[in-house]
Amino acid sequence: MARSPCDLRILLLAAAAAFIYIQEKIVALEEMKIRQDEERVHLKILIQDLEKRSVRTLVNNNVAPVAAVVVMACNRPDYLQRTVESILKYQTSVASKFPLFISQDGINGEVKKKALSYNEITYMQHLDLEPVHTERPGELIAYYKIAKHYKWALDELFIKHNFARGSSMGQFFRQYLEPIKLNDAHIKWNSEDLSYLKEDKFLIQFGKDVASATPLHGSDAVLKAHNMDADVRIQYNDQEDFERIARQFGIFEEWKDGIPRTAYKGVVVFRYKSSRRRIYLVGPDSLSQLRFLNWTFARMKGNEILIDI
Repeated sequence: MARSPCDLRILLLAAAAAFIYIQEKIVALEEMKIRQDEERVHLKILIQDLEKRSVRTLVNNNVAPVAAVVVMACNRPDYLQRTVESILKYQTSVASKFPLFISQDGINGEVKKKALSYNEITYMQHLDLEPVHTERPGELIAYYKIAKHYKWALDELFIKHNFARGSSMGQFFRQYLEPIKLNDAHIKWNSEDLSYLKEDKFLIQFGKDVASATPLHGSDAVLKAHNMDADVRIQYNDQEDFERIARQFGIFEEWKDGIPRTAYKGVVVFRYKSSRRRIYLVGPDSLSQLRFLNWTFARMKGNEILIDI
């Protein structure tokens, strides 16, 4: 029995409806899959971020402070804000190693309010209402107040906040800083002739002292220095060589920006074992630098006082 055109149209419409329904389902499933994939990516990113934060928190909580950063303040809240915000740009990422403190001298309300507005900073306040007694008439009492504030702030850090081991987590404190003795001999500096510290005079004398020291050479130079009563000089060739010699004498061996710490024109000078004699550790170019600078100053003054090297 032949189907009528009407029946065929109905079948075609049903098939079309079914196809459209299936296509919509497929599209909906694909969209759902895309959303699920996006949600999985977002969830993965969120988990990674939380893990990183947890690790950072764990690390930060277990990092011992290396050194304190202290902002000294008194009565200038605008300067305090500018200073602190400048520091925070660089300090925030290493806050656990270098905690920030504000030490205020006095009772200025605006300074205290500004200092307490920073949650990441420890606030300290120095209150000293005692009159200041200067050593000589006419001296500015402000310098005495600043000095007292500095001493108080350091005492607070050492005692209350447990920074007593010194810089670099105590790496050099016990060996080099702890044995330092506070001077107990009163010197009237205002009656002393300190003109020899002017650069031209100091350079000439320092150059002569270094040049006149007995040169020691060879792998046993340090041993030879132990047995001499006169000033001696020992040349180092590079950082490794300097550190080797410094270790044998037990002196500070740190190297900074291409030269040893405490060096002047590459020369490190020290007294050994309470002796009056000096030991000069001299860089490969130190003597030529001193000779050139000595010659320059001498020519500027019209003299011909040169270092005999």
